[in-house]
Amino acid sequence: MRNLYKSVIQRLFALPGGRKVLFALILLTVFGLGHVSGYMTRAVRAQNAEPPEFALFWEAWTLVEDYFVDRDEVASLDMTYGAIRGMLASLGDENHTVFFTPEEAVQQADSLEGSFEGIGAYVGTEDGLFKILSPIHGSPAEAAGLLPGDIVLEVDGEDIFELEDWEVISLIRGPAGSQVTLTILREDVDEPFQVAVTRDRIDVESVLWARIPGSELAYVQITQFAADTGPELERTLLAIEAASQESPIRGIVLDLRNNPGGYLQQAIQVGSQFLEKDAVILYDRDAAGETRTYRAYGREGLARTIPVVALVNEGSASAAEILAGALQANDRAKIVGATTLGTGTVLRPFQLSDGSVIRLGVTNWLTPDRELIKGEGIHPDVAVEQPITTRMVDSLMLDSMSAEGLYTHEDRQFASALLLLRLQVNQAEATPITSAP
Repeated sequence: MRNLYKSVIQRLFALPGGRKVLFALILLTVFGLGHVSGYMTRAVRAQNAEPPEFALFWEAWTLVEDYFVDRDEVASLDMTYGAIRGMLASLGDENHTVFFTPEEAVQQADSLEGSFEGIGAYVGTEDGLFKILSPIHGSPAEAAGLLPGDIVLEVDGEDIFELEDWEVISLIRGPAGSQVTLTILREDVDEPFQVAVTRDRIDVESVLWARIPGSELAYVQITQFAADTGPELERTLLAIEAASQESPIRGIVLDLRNNPGGYLQQAIQVGSQFLEKDAVILYDRDAAGETRTYRAYGREGLARTIPVVALVNEGSASAAEILAGALQANDRAKIVGATTLGTGTVLRPFQLSDGSVIRLGVTNWLTPDRELIKGEGIHPDVAVEQPITTRMVDSLMLDSMSAEGLYTHEDRQFASALLLLRLQVNQAEATPITSAP
């Protein structure tokens, strides 16, 4: 075990910084407008069009079945799932195109409905280390004292060092009321320690807001693009409009940091609140080179003229990148923070015959400037790097923060966005949020 800890520490401090892969203990990615497609309709074609290279697979399969020494470890279904995962990994659509077992598929479908059972934390990998990126407010993870940057070494005593992200997530998740014990390595603690967390049902609000103390500005955070994020944002903007009647609100800091994505349709709904009618939100291009255009909805958006500065970081992915790219390319908002993850595919879910699901990248999406961000990310207009362990400002914190504390807080990205937004508001006659007539 000591050797494992030593290896983890060496990888943490010796390797160059890698891109972070963000997940919640829920599924968060870009889903296209297509429905779940059954695979059985293609089964005959698959059998009849078997490529010659497939013979190699059966050679390997037969060797394992005939000669592998630990016979109890030879499980046909596990080998099949492993082969599917390996096939998808070879496509290079890293941490986007993905396979789920039937159980995982049900869990992930539930997650995007805005609730799930687990510990309530956003997690991710960096340089092969599985980390807590951010506990969800009010969650068991937060109550147990888990912090951003905590490295998870074991789950219930099982070493996770060689496991895939989704395997670790499956171990951590579980029914409400049950307990899971995580072995944690923390940067400022000499030895690993254990944290017991009692799972619960987590209801995730995807849109949160607060008035920024001592200002005429609002803070709006979108944590994911769930099934109802568009309507949630509309209700939030109406609440801001109502609050503005008492004391004007003339600008918005829009926080998309650590937002790992969600439904494409919801990203379009959200973008339509900020962009003019028919503004391009994104293009997508399929394998045949055919391009489709997605535009802002024609109905009046509630926040099409109020000044906006958007925050992004390495954990902003998929649908969050689509929104950030649309705001930037349409000159609707300046982007502050760090370069986003660069997940540039739109996924379509295909259900296999046993209920397992492949979410396959079927199109590449491009910004309104026709920039392909796959592997590149959205580059901020104002780059502000900060450690992943930084306690970032959020709506709950703002509710109890003084105006004096805004610029002295460790969250330099937020402070930079706030300064930029104040400058914009002061330079222009800002138009507050207004409802459609």
